[in-house]
Amino acid sequence: MKRFLLATLLSACATLSAISAQADTQAAAAATKGTMLFAADGGRLGPVYRVTSDGSAQIIIDGKMTTVPASTLSAKDGKLTTSLKKTEVIALK
Repeated sequence: MKRFLLATLLSACATLSAISAQADTQAAAAATKGTMLFAADGGRLGPVYRVTSDGSAQIIIDGKMTTVPASTLSAKDGKLTTSLKKTEVIALK
């Protein structure tokens, strides 16, 4: 009985680790130069011009260099996406 419980517990831990690793991969998207950045609503914002040391993506939008925080970036349907809307990105300093 103890062996069965131990095996079940180890199996559950392995499953949780795999799920956690998959969630981390989806949540954290690494911006790379030239990658198209999309807004939360799916609209294109522009290609990543530069990536800062903290992973934030810099894009040129409306003729202005704008830094989109790394904490807002994720991979959604295989695309680099920010959780911000275009109007929110434009309002960033």
